[in-house]
Amino acid sequence: MRVDLFDFDLPDAAIALRPAQPRDAARLLVVRPDATADEVLADHGVLDLPDFLEPGDALVFNDTKVIPAQLQGIRRRGPDVATEVDFTLHMRIGAGSWKAFARPAKRLKPGDQVTFGPDLTAEITEKGEAGEVTLAFDRSGPALDQVIMTVGHIPLPPYIAAKRPEDEKDRADYQTIYAREEGAVAAPTAGLHFTERLFAALEARGIERHFVTLHVGAGTFLPVKVEDTDAHLMHQEIGYVSTETAAALNAVKARGGRIVCVGTTSLRLIESAANDDGTLKPWSGATGIFITPGYRFRAVDLLMTNFHLPRSTLFMLVSAFCGLETMHRAYAHAIQTGYRFYSYGDTSLLFRKTS
Repeated sequence: MRVDLFDFDLPDAAIALRPAQPRDAARLLVVRPDATADEVLADHGVLDLPDFLEPGDALVFNDTKVIPAQLQGIRRRGPDVATEVDFTLHMRIGAGSWKAFARPAKRLKPGDQVTFGPDLTAEITEKGEAGEVTLAFDRSGPALDQVIMTVGHIPLPPYIAAKRPEDEKDRADYQTIYAREEGAVAAPTAGLHFTERLFAALEARGIERHFVTLHVGAGTFLPVKVEDTDAHLMHQEIGYVSTETAAALNAVKARGGRIVCVGTTSLRLIESAANDDGTLKPWSGATGIFITPGYRFRAVDLLMTNFHLPRSTLFMLVSAFCGLETMHRAYAHAIQTGYRFYSYGDTSLLFRKTS
């Protein structure tokens, strides 16, 4: 499909630079593509979420935890050449190795040494496309993780970082309250809206909670630079669905309940783990699933997700879920009525188009 089909105009003022306080005070746009014309869109708040779910439905959350994966280093080549380079780690490939996006990357070469303060160094062992490099650090495992926590910065999305610097509040704000598996460089942002108060309301409604892990990579922020979706290459992300979670979600579907994914990351992982008949299997590994209109969803019934960038793979995904025309209408409504966009913005509850 042509990428320009997924374009729309977004006022700069619509981009949220801080989250709603409290988290569950954000707005919720409910989108029902199969409803009558005047009932497709409805304005609500996040605390209304239980009203749209039925007892026996199951919410699926991504429990990945954001690490301070943005590192500022000095590239050294011989005694006299030193260059400042920013790196954003995006996928761990070994106990002491990460793939990262470097900026500027043009003059980097395999064999270059990089220092990150007094306690951490790395060697560039590979150089790929679009500024991607492989870093082999001088320590590994928990020792490496501890130093990264000290010297790294929270990698705010570029549309926020361009407007203000990262600060101490972001270490808490850019993390879900249920995050536990360290490894993400971007938050599963639909989950940022959940609080203990909302969890209690969902539990009282009889809604199950289940967790999967997908370590969100910096590739989620990369623009689509091709003219046709068939030419776009998705960066892979590491994740897993446990045996227990797969069995629990299969039981939900078997008794007529619905799978409600919180965030596009949990949806992409569930669809990666789904069989053709919609049942789920335990799954682990790297997924580069790219969902565009025409994709047949096998397992997911509803999706809670924030508002995404024009021409992005995530706007393509929601267009596949609800229909391109419906999503253009939904986003036009959101812009006109003052919804806040992107990672710290408001959210939506999407019902999957079936007709």
